[in-house]
Amino acid sequence: MEGFGPRIIFEIPILGGIPITETVVNMWIIMAILVGLAIISTKKLEKLPKGIQNYVEVIVDAMNKLTIQTMGEDKKSFAPYMGSLFIFLLVANLWGLIGLRPPTADLNTTIAFAMMTFFMIHFFGAKRKGIVGYLKGFFQPFILMFPLNVMGELSTPISLGFRLFGNMVGGLIIMSLLYAGLGGISTAIGLGFFPIFQAGVPFVFHMYFDLFAGVLQTFIFVMLSMVFVSIAMD
Repeated sequence: MEGFGPRIIFEIPILGGIPITETVVNMWIIMAILVGLAIISTKKLEKLPKGIQNYVEVIVDAMNKLTIQTMGEDKKSFAPYMGSLFIFLLVANLWGLIGLRPPTADLNTTIAFAMMTFFMIHFFGAKRKGIVGYLKGFFQPFILMFPLNVMGELSTPISLGFRLFGNMVGGLIIMSLLYAGLGGISTAIGLGFFPIFQAGVPFVFHMYFDLFAGVLQTFIFVMLSMVFVSIAMD
């Protein structure tokens, strides 16, 4: 694809050709890494943790506490999902630090995660309150609010998906323009063979757009998912 969209890496020759973009490839790599780490870190669990098991237990304990504080003790069972979501989004958002396109800079990825949250909101809300009791909430505080309540619910995945996508693709565009500009400066002063400005100047910008923004947007997405699901169930 042209511009700042994900490039098509290859096509699967079935059904007329299924395009596989760099977003899909990067997600496959991230999943392989995380699954591999999960297998290695849980292969030999001991009562007295040591080595990598210590770090795993710290992460699990932190996510359990965050879930309880945000959603309540009765919703602690959501911790495994929220923890997995947090870790995956964090790695995906920080993917740009190694020079690869973050999967979350693709709207397909962010909307897919937002839709997962959307379905969880309504499924667990209806499960906790009953279908009739849950639907009654759309007519609160009075019946004329029904259209607005429905529109508000439908806007949830849109706002969640576009917030994450906008922040990540914005950083990607700025960094791409910065590298192009610094490369032009190097060429203008006769250092096109060795773009010295691209070696050090972007570091500060990477720290903000990839590291700080990546961690922050991960935290915001997961926290909003917790809050929305919790509100639907209460």
